[in-house]
This record gives sequence, C-alpha cells and structure tokens, in this order.
Amino acid sequence: MNPMSITIITLSIIMSTILTMSSSNWLMAWIGLELNMLAILPIISKPKTTRASEATIKYFLTQAIASAMMLLSSTINAWQTGSWDILELKNKFSTTIMTLSLMMKMGAAPVHFWLPEVLQGTTLQTALLITTWQKLAPISLMYMISNNIQPALLMSAGTLSMIIGGLGGINQTQLRKTMAYSSINNLGWTIMIMALSPNLAVMNISIYIIMTTPIFLMMTSTSTKTLQNLTTTWTTSTATTLSIALLMLSTSGLPPFTGFMPKMLALNELVTQKLTALATLAIMTSLISLLFYLRIAYLIMMLTSPMTTPSSTKWRTQNQKSQLMTMMTPTALFINHLIPAIPF
Repeated sequence: MNPMSITIITLSIIMSTILTMSSSNWLMAWIGLELNMLAILPIISKPKTTRASEATIKYFLTQAIASAMMLLSSTINAWQTGSWDILELKNKFSTTIMTLSLMMKMGAAPVHFWLPEVLQGTTLQTALLITTWQKLAPISLMYMISNNIQPALLMSAGTLSMIIGGLGGINQTQLRKTMAYSSINNLGWTIMIMALSPNLAVMNISIYIIMTTPIFLMMTSTSTKTLQNLTTTWTTSTATTLSIALLMLSTSGLPPFTGFMPKMLALNELVTQKLTALATLAIMTSLISLLFYLRIAYLIMMLTSPMTTPSSTKWRTQNQKSQLMTMMTPTALFINHLIPAIPF
C-alpha cells in the first residue's frame, strides 16, 4: 500500500470518528460511522490471505447490519418526535434498537460473534485498531443517549458480556482471540455501569484502551501470536515479556495495578444503588476472566527459565523498541494513584 493511500485511509478513520463523536444529529453520526467502516476495510483486507478476506466480509456484513438498525431506529424516532437530534431519542422501541446496533458495532454480547473471528483474521496492528479506536464512536453515542436507555437492558447486556468474555477466553491458545474475549469482558463492565454512572463508564473504557495498547504493541514487536510464541520470548526480550505479564494482570483487575480501580469504583456504585446481587455476579465473572489472564502470566513467568533457550520455533531477532510502548506501559500499570482525583 503506497504512502498516499495510507495517509488518506488514516485521515478518513480519524476524521470520521471525530465527526461521529461531535455530531448532534443522527444522520451525521450515521455518515461518520459509515465512512469509518469503509476506511478500515482496506486495512483489514491488506494481508492477501483467505482469513483476511473472510474477516473483511464478516466485519463489513456485521457493521452494515448495525448501520441499518441504527438508521431504522433514528428514522422511527424522527417519525414519532419530529426531531433527528441525538439527545431526543425518546421512543422506547427506537432506543432498544439503537442500543443493540451500538453494541453490535463495538462487539458486545449478545451480538459479539464477529469480534473474535475478525481479530483472528487480521494483523496485530489492525486488531489493536479494532479493539481501541473503533470503539470510541459507538461508546460516545451510547454515552449521549444513556439517560434514555432502560437500565435493565444495559445491565443485562453488560452481565452477559462479562460471562461470555470470561468463559470464551479460557480455552484459547491464540492471543488475538484471547484479547477479543478480554475486550468483550471489559465492554461488559463499561455497558453495565453506563446505566448508573456514564462518566465512570467512559473512564473504564479509557483505562482499558490505555492498558490494551501497549499489550498489542509488545506482541507486535516480538511477533507473538500464540501462547507457544509467548513462552519463547523470555530470552529475546525479557523486559517486554515481563511487561506483557504485568499488563495482563492489570487488565484482569488485580490490585495494585490500574485495572483494579475502575472495577472497584463500579462495584462501589452497584452497592450504593442497592444492587448487591449484581455486584456479586460481576465479581464472580471477573474471577472467571482472571483464570485465563493468570494462565498467560503463569506461562510467561513461571514455566520458562531466563537462562535457557526455550525453543527453536521462533528465530531470535533484534526487537524494535517503540517510544509509545515505552511511555504507555508504566501509565497502564500505575495510573490508579491519579484516579481518586478525577471527578465523576
């Protein structure tokens, strides 16, 4: 892909997301999402493989269905209320369809089926883009209409996402699929708390993006795609391998890392609202997801000696260090000390 094409595609992805996040009209938000989808399709299909073509078709069909549902919902609401304003989504039927379409766009349960398959068929850089930047526009729209969405719908979808994200990642050996189910699990926390505290939901997804970005950057720098590859990286890049293990533990929500704080604040909000049973269920699903995070950390830190050459399956090459990766890793691990100062 020549530099001019890369520049045009990059600008299209950035500007379409900004257009959607800054719109107050459903038509402009829909146009922004459509431009965003059309811009990322060439990136997904760039590897000339069958898996990449399959992932591109799945992504296109899923996003097209979600866009059609979004347009249907906004049209019905405009017919009932006479307004295309995003904040005027008053019709309950339209609100339900819109919520499902936004969850389909971001890859939350029960419409999550496309996310693991698409991530598995793309490169690590594209998987990073789909799990981070591509969630900003749908999350911002859900944030704007959160006051009109029925809380039971958000809490049910969030709980289902946490359960599916935890159970789905247990038996995975492919790291991209593991990160896909990790994304579904964290989206569950975001959607569940969106019904009670939208600002806390935005903080939760922001911290998830901060934690996920260095993980994918390190996996890219070490060419790591499976658990078997991950066990052979200690001798080639010890600091990177250890950082991946710590970031996985942070994403799981273990203290004293960054990922613990948004989960604790979400549980505190649930208990404050007298939703103790839901808070208990959230803790149980978090323990399920902790299982595959701990497995990854165990494989990295406990099963491989730093003084041996573990395997000859991956040639030991000099890894390129990324300044972004270097800056984001300590931020993703220890930013939790700043969180109590953030107003909600």
